[in-house]
Amino acid sequence: MATATVTRQPLFSRPRSSHKGVWSWITTVDHKRIGVLYGFTAFAFFLIGGFEALLIRAQLARPNGHVLNANQYDQVFTMHGLTMIFLVVMPLSAAFFNYLIPLMIGARDVAFPRLNAFSYWVFLFGGLFLYSSFLLGGAPNGGWFGYAPLSVQKVTGSVPFAHNMDYYAIGLIILGIASTVSAVNLVVTIINMRAPGMSFFRMPVFIWMALVVQLLLVFALPIVTIALFLLLFDRILGTSFYIASNGGDPVLWQHLFWLFGHPEVYILVLPAMGIVSEILPTFSRKPLFGYPVVVLSGIAIGFMGFGVWAHHMFATGLGPVANSAFAVSTMFIAVPTGVKIFNWLATMWGGRLRFDPPMLFAIGFVTMFVIGGLSGVTHALVPHDYQQTDTYYVVAHFHYVLFGGAIFGLFGGIYYWWPKIYGRKLSGKLGKWHFWLMLIGFNVTFGPFHILGLQGMPRRIYTYAPGMGWDFWNMVSTVGSFMIAGSILVFIYNAWHSRKYGEIAGNDPWDARTIEWMTSSPPPEHNFDQIPVVHALDDFWHKKYVEDKGGKLVPVPAGGENGHSEQAPEHEAGEHGGGHGIHLPSPSYMPILAAVGLPLIGYGLIYGFYISIVGGLILLGGLYGWAFEPGTE
Repeated sequence: MATATVTRQPLFSRPRSSHKGVWSWITTVDHKRIGVLYGFTAFAFFLIGGFEALLIRAQLARPNGHVLNANQYDQVFTMHGLTMIFLVVMPLSAAFFNYLIPLMIGARDVAFPRLNAFSYWVFLFGGLFLYSSFLLGGAPNGGWFGYAPLSVQKVTGSVPFAHNMDYYAIGLIILGIASTVSAVNLVVTIINMRAPGMSFFRMPVFIWMALVVQLLLVFALPIVTIALFLLLFDRILGTSFYIASNGGDPVLWQHLFWLFGHPEVYILVLPAMGIVSEILPTFSRKPLFGYPVVVLSGIAIGFMGFGVWAHHMFATGLGPVANSAFAVSTMFIAVPTGVKIFNWLATMWGGRLRFDPPMLFAIGFVTMFVIGGLSGVTHALVPHDYQQTDTYYVVAHFHYVLFGGAIFGLFGGIYYWWPKIYGRKLSGKLGKWHFWLMLIGFNVTFGPFHILGLQGMPRRIYTYAPGMGWDFWNMVSTVGSFMIAGSILVFIYNAWHSRKYGEIAGNDPWDARTIEWMTSSPPPEHNFDQIPVVHALDDFWHKKYVEDKGGKLVPVPAGGENGHSEQAPEHEAGEHGGGHGIHLPSPSYMPILAAVGLPLIGYGLIYGFYISIVGGLILLGGLYGWAFEPGTE
């Protein structure tokens, strides 16, 4: 039980009683509110990235399309990729991490609440910085991968000294700062702040996958940051790291980028794997089959993800020895992924399955990810990859992995934990409409890409001539993309309607297994009136059920030896947590002030160093005020 401490207001901050209104969101350091901010911001970027995808599909629906010209198309498809990877899937995962990790490990908050707020504001301003490029001369146009030497050139069409790829490099550096500080914070939280009795192998699989993802971020992001700084040096200072004519090496960019880029694939997918590993046992009414194996497979994926990067580079001329080595490592990394899939199937086998929307999206994740994984294994065959590379077959593969995998898994998590966040369920009927429209639309959109790729349609072309044999399947794909858009509209209506009229969920609407469901829905500001003591994996489940002599599960009477008496939710204590005697960190505007300085430094590097000086002073001022706020309260 936490004890009361002396109330001490930090310098320059507002009192915690300011709990409503815009200012309370700007100054919040509550992990739950920051998780909500991450989620809504990422979803807004998801809508923008989806609109960009519709523009791409409208352009390619028919031969000789005129929706976009070549330069506009380059900007739109580059920003679509950057948006979906860095501004949607990663921050949507961060929304789950921020909201759920303290609740699922029995903690009051994350280890460093103000650093948590700082990471969100840096992410927001990094995204706005990237999109401001559309208004300031042109958005990044060299693909999300930014291959040198194309990305080093400062000429776009007839526009000399274009800053498109300056925004790319600086924007990704800013977003990398947000992800890095968040990762360090969450690693410390998971390792140091688990509830009494929660050993590592009593942690939920979602927490394990979160831990692996944060460690991947800590080790992978510095690699791409170095690559981006070298790119900036080439563009701004006139160095020649990637310019072959001056002694540089364009392939160096590919090595540095994909040393980050392939762990990044698992940074995007492992959170969804963790979510699915929580949903399937709940809706199968069975424990996860092979829990230790699922955990160790996730750890193995993290380690092995750093050893397969060059399968993105088979066509660059690395030679037969390197190609063979990376082909073998690519085949090996399919093993722990396959193990997870068989464990999920075994979890459902013989279970009492309930096909509510979270379960549907979880099953959708498994099936679509299997298709994406099977097409991915074909890339491990070097001669096969020579035929596939830079065709729409590759586009099909990574969309089945990242949309069919990550996005389906994340939507499953939204439906599953929405009652925990808002106290009301999303409509099951509308959720099923959303799922089936998205599943059908997804396959109608990206299934034909396999055929188009094998027929030779290159990636990154903005138009094509009639008579190539690509007309029909491109039109089919475009129709499917608008089906996906329709499914998202159904979800938006569902979310809006449920906030006022949704079914009251109660504290444990799914009969779940993990301890975040022990507290009220939505949780009080301090999460738990009393920190829970964990005695087993799926501890909450064991507090609710025991096996009788015949091995059949029977409910434990309320207040019984294994019952709920250990944690009685008392949300009536007030949304402010009034009366609990637990002092939490006070709100602060220093994180947002410090974060404002970073994009200003970026603009200064492009337009004038004096802007960078202003940004640097704001950043230092924010950090200075932050340093005078109490570190522990």
